[in-house]
Amino acid sequence: MLSVMNETWTRATETQFEVAIEMLGSALRECPDDLWQESLWYDRSMPGFSEFWYVAYHALFWLDLYLSGSGDGFVPPAPFTLDELDPAGVLPPRVYTRDELERYLAHSADKCRAIFRNMTDEQARRTYEIGSKKHKMSFAELLLYNMGHVREHAAQLNMFLGQRRGQAAESELL
Repeated sequence: MLSVMNETWTRATETQFEVAIEMLGSALRECPDDLWQESLWYDRSMPGFSEFWYVAYHALFWLDLYLSGSGDGFVPPAPFTLDELDPAGVLPPRVYTRDELERYLAHSADKCRAIFRNMTDEQARRTYEIGSKKHKMSFAELLLYNMGHVREHAAQLNMFLGQRRGQAAESELL
């Protein structure tokens, strides 16, 4: 009985994760060029950190990192850097293009599918420490946290597009 529940839970989680990633992808594809560097909100203390491209990049970077389960040995694909981990809060050296972020999205979507395809009970239960406070959670919980983070930023990007263009991006999965 437990294995049926685990299989059902794993499949449901994987499907919902795919939807979250697709929501982010839809926002990337639907963003008009003239809004790519527009701010979603005003933040005078950290200018640039609320621009459309950066919010999308931030979501993708942490998606990739959290799918790795640990920062140990983590290196994002080129041209991305580890600057996102800098506690001083530094922007990337340049604005990333839509194509670059769409490739990063595809990389992370493939990584996510591989994780669910190959996950063992032992991997799901393994404990990880994340954040500056070293919060401990299982990899299964980290996946749920990660999915929520992606959905949060996908929702922000889609709301911004809806406010600026009158409609949000449409996901192929919804």
